[in-house]
Amino acid sequence: MKDAYLSSLIRKEYIMKELIAKELLRIKAVFFRPEEPFTWASGIKSPVYCDNRLILSDPLARDKVESSIAETVKKNSPEAEALMGTSTAGIAHAAIAAHILGIPMGYVRGSAKDHGRQNRIEGKLTSGEKVVVIEDLISTGGSVIDVVEALREAGADVLGIVSIFTYGMERGVKRLAEANVKNVSLTDFDTVARVAAEDGYIKAADEARLLAFRDNPSDESWIGGNL
Repeated sequence: MKDAYLSSLIRKEYIMKELIAKELLRIKAVFFRPEEPFTWASGIKSPVYCDNRLILSDPLARDKVESSIAETVKKNSPEAEALMGTSTAGIAHAAIAAHILGIPMGYVRGSAKDHGRQNRIEGKLTSGEKVVVIEDLISTGGSVIDVVEALREAGADVLGIVSIFTYGMERGVKRLAEANVKNVSLTDFDTVARVAAEDGYIKAADEARLLAFRDNPSDESWIGGNL
């Protein structure tokens, strides 16, 4: 009975990852440009770029994503008392998901304001409040860990992170573990790469190249090929 239940949960997670991957590809929130690599803030050159802000402009994708965020919070952190969005990408998603769940939300600035009350955390937050951080995507994990640490310093009990997309890079996974915080993503790089190949967004043979980039971002041997 227990095995059947676990199998059902795994199946549901698989279906959600594939559904969200299809939506991100459909609205071109995830797109590929190996000939002119994108350069992230971390300095990594990537053949793939994920712009989850486009989700907000598509009602169908938005409904699926925000409902999935709310369901993921409810499943993994049912005791959550508030959602906290990362600035700026996670704010809208935190607001919509919190509305669905009927709980408060706030957000954490990249740095404290230089005027007024000089807040970094916007919205009401009480000491010991159980919160879940909402992030749009995770690569190396640095920015979201900074948010988690800011909330902890302010007295919050951070239950975990729910993100829309993760690259699943070893560095990011390691940093999250070191920060003692769990991330649950709606979908991931592996799923998007597989679905992109299956649905004709990229050549089937190129899936392995994408995964090679994910496994070792510092190895730029993928640059110059036709994706």
